[in-house]
Amino acid sequence: MSGLFSALGSLWTWLSTIFDPLCGPAGLFTVFGQNTMLACGDTGWGDELAGGLKVTIAVAVLTLPLGLIIGFFVALAQQSEEKPLRLAAGVFTTIFRGLPELLTLFIIYYGMQILLQSVLARFGYDRPIEINAFAAGMFALAIVFSAYCSEVLVSAFKAIPKGQYEAGDALGFHRVRTMRLIILPQLVRISLPNLGNLWMNLLKDTSYVSIIGLADIIRQTGIAVRATKAPFTFYSIACLFYLTLAVISSVGLFYLDRWAKRAEVRR
Repeated sequence: MSGLFSALGSLWTWLSTIFDPLCGPAGLFTVFGQNTMLACGDTGWGDELAGGLKVTIAVAVLTLPLGLIIGFFVALAQQSEEKPLRLAAGVFTTIFRGLPELLTLFIIYYGMQILLQSVLARFGYDRPIEINAFAAGMFALAIVFSAYCSEVLVSAFKAIPKGQYEAGDALGFHRVRTMRLIILPQLVRISLPNLGNLWMNLLKDTSYVSIIGLADIIRQTGIAVRATKAPFTFYSIACLFYLTLAVISSVGLFYLDRWAKRAEVRR
């Protein structure tokens, strides 16, 4: 089994190298950055910037589903008939919408290390514990994203007429089936524009992970700036990276929104 995972990892590395839009055989830096500071390889900073872009995309893409899942259940808790659940959900959203994202990142990154260290110390394990920066950054951003996402979903839930739930009961659907077949499609259609805005914010918030040592766009750009003394060049490239991601996301969200509203268009 380990040999299979090793082979898959090697295949992924090979594919990512071949199809790398920046430092691949036909990448932008490979074609246009030769003999410049953006050259790929030992002579330039193209590899580092391309790696930082991949880390930023990976953090954002993996954070999104986790944040959506947490936000969905927090939204359900906010509408629960159980007062303790509503109170807990309200406290959750108030805290993580009120705290700066950077402070939340610090609390989760360093706080989880302290918590794990104290728990393991009870079992006689006294070695230093270091939390993986990627996992901590992803989890912290997912928590913040979910706090805002839950508010968006609560508004979307309220926009769905109660008759839709009654229709599910009339058809003899279980509550879960009603949610999956009747409520969720409408929930997606209603909340998608605001969720798209949250995705755009998430792309920018990934820059915070550089503070805890993750080699994203901002961290790699900062290292290149200190080494080359060319801040305008590298920060301009970082801006182009984020703007490119924003444009691609905008196009994707446009088509996703059109797909979600396809039933309305047919009418």
